[in-house]
Amino acid sequence: MGKTRVSRDLARRYAVPVVELDDVVEALLAVTRPEHLPEVHYWRTHPEAAGWAPESVVERQIEVARALVPAVEAVVANHVDTDTPVILEGDYVLPGLATAQGPVRGVVVHEDSEARVVANYLAREPEEGEQRHRARVSVLYGRWLAEQARAAGVPVVAPRPWGDLPQRVGHALVEAGHHAER
Repeated sequence: MGKTRVSRDLARRYAVPVVELDDVVEALLAVTRPEHLPEVHYWRTHPEAAGWAPESVVERQIEVARALVPAVEAVVANHVDTDTPVILEGDYVLPGLATAQGPVRGVVVHEDSEARVVANYLAREPEEGEQRHRARVSVLYGRWLAEQARAAGVPVVAPRPWGDLPQRVGHALVEAGHHAER
């Protein structure tokens, strides 16, 4: 619902690279076995789980996100230690990481309308039809992320209107930086 687009827009604006957490996950899947990181391998070892009740899928997504925290922390720490700015984007980036590493800032882009998420998936993947189950999972997981973000003092930004999303995210990040310096 706008994460990748806004990440790319901000990367161009600030001339920094984007690291997509999906790439980190793929790398971990390639160099580990399910017995090493069962949570990270879960969707591949249990493909039927994607059809579970949305609440159960979200619980599993949360477990996967928590299992990825050490990998994400390592990426963040490397960029902080080398003073190399980067934008880290992905569904599994937990908001609490933005408060753990000094100069790190974060924002959660959250769409709370299932109808809009269904429409977004349909526009991006028309061959898949209306992905109502996937949209429900996305909204529920997004609500959990937004709740975690608010508890950590990380801004939550609605993706609409699309036209000024990068500006609103940039403003939220600047504001988060000002609050962190106080």
